[in-house]
Amino acid sequence: MENIKVKLSDAVKAHSNILANISRRDMIKATVDNREAFVSANGALATWTPTESTGRSPKDTVIVKRSSSENTIDWTSPNNIPITEETFDIIFDEALALMGKKDKMYVTDRVIGADSSYALPVNVVSTHALAALFTDNMFRPVPADIDKSIFANDGFHLLHLPYDKLDAAKYKGRLRDMPKGTPSNMVVAMDMDRRIGVVVGSAYMGSVKKMLFTVMNYLLPFEGILPLHCSANEGKDGRSALLLGLSGTGKTTLSADPTRALLGDDEHGWGKDGIANFENGCYAKMIDINPKKEPDIYDAVMHKDDYLNHGSIVENAMMYPNGTFDFYDDRITPNSRASYLLSKLKNIKESSVSGHPTTILFLTADAYGVLPPVSKLNPEQAMLWFLMGYTSKLAGTETGVTEPQATFSRFFGQPFMPGKPEVYAKMLGDNMEKHNTSVYLVNTGWSGGAYGVGERIDLPLTRAMVNAALSGDLENVEFVKDPVFHVNVPTSCPGVPAEMLNPINTWADKDAYRATAAKLATQFSKAFDKAYGSQGLDSSIVKECPGK
Repeated sequence: MENIKVKLSDAVKAHSNILANISRRDMIKATVDNREAFVSANGALATWTPTESTGRSPKDTVIVKRSSSENTIDWTSPNNIPITEETFDIIFDEALALMGKKDKMYVTDRVIGADSSYALPVNVVSTHALAALFTDNMFRPVPADIDKSIFANDGFHLLHLPYDKLDAAKYKGRLRDMPKGTPSNMVVAMDMDRRIGVVVGSAYMGSVKKMLFTVMNYLLPFEGILPLHCSANEGKDGRSALLLGLSGTGKTTLSADPTRALLGDDEHGWGKDGIANFENGCYAKMIDINPKKEPDIYDAVMHKDDYLNHGSIVENAMMYPNGTFDFYDDRITPNSRASYLLSKLKNIKESSVSGHPTTILFLTADAYGVLPPVSKLNPEQAMLWFLMGYTSKLAGTETGVTEPQATFSRFFGQPFMPGKPEVYAKMLGDNMEKHNTSVYLVNTGWSGGAYGVGERIDLPLTRAMVNAALSGDLENVEFVKDPVFHVNVPTSCPGVPAEMLNPINTWADKDAYRATAAKLATQFSKAFDKAYGSQGLDSSIVKECPGK
């Protein structure tokens, strides 16, 4: 394979104006001077992207498929879209040509991973100072002991041109066709073998973050390290916990605990020494943020400071002419976000590493109202729920959604976990047994009926269940196995009425509960068969699937 990294390095050296690893203040100043962002009233930077770039573009996110890695990527997943090496090289050459026409380029060298033994060096070359600042917020400084990293001599390079477009005519039959038959002019492309990526046409900053975490999630299992899409925190007793859950399940809210120090809110690795955060910052949703419910996140973005010292970036939120934000206005997008340093939060563990987790929480917001509010999972059950990654959409949240809909995203982050599913699941089960880690399923959704009939479980009750799981108080209570969902339900929990622990008790119409539970179990079974029917998973995992 051609040494494509050398080709990029030579192009950077030949460029007339490369601004490499400039100071944070210079990044912020350049962003404003270039009119890439405006300064808000509190000093944070505000930016807006084109309509097609207010979120990730999954259909334009592609991975090079070649024989050397063909069997280590799950090509059955709709999120792993293959392209040929030839197509990638055409994209790369076009991106290099576009780069050569720019007046200036910004380069940053950072790492992903707080554990130096597997920190991945990342070199980002971008047309925009804002992208450099984003990498400074989100990725970690290169540690002094980077030489001991398994990736020290083989990092990842990203060429980033967010506001350019591909010459679509070159890609007929190579990239996806748009509705009118014209090939897409946007791409987020990864070459795992040569460890290089290209972004052209996607100005959404999450495209940078999620590409690099997808790469990390692919590479780590080969080194015996389990990557997890999760938040993590540590108690004063030094015991760490992981919280996994899709959007709307309460992951951010529940991990922000004043009694526990936050390691990170999105991506972690579980290696031989314990847990380590990937990030240097956070990229939080801002729509409808409530400063009373999420004060730490709100203050990290909205604290007042001179803009050259601030550096938080607010993306695609409504801002009025006086420089104030309206986070309740979603006319631009419901996906408005903010990037900020972890150090802007009040209760963090600066090292972002901890020992092996004693507790893992899988969070789901069950809008059917039939899952127990808390249950314990043995290793086989944990692997099953990890593979399924269940939550549910609410009626009215999307056009055409008139009743709760089951949603499944393996590992609570399917688009970013490109490897074979059985690899991640087995690593979880092995780690649980090796480190005696307890896994609990916590339903932050509805009780007493489905959405529209029942009520959402009160946050104080959910926190009581979470606290009981984290403290170990649930370890010694009696459990009863749920016959439908095959999870172990406690008969008592401190601070929670015993009758609500078994969800059928909270339904006035018991027959309606049984019918709804059976309906959800059937959806589980069908989703499992569609995703894993041909995977040959261990029968001990299969039998724990609801509906089996």
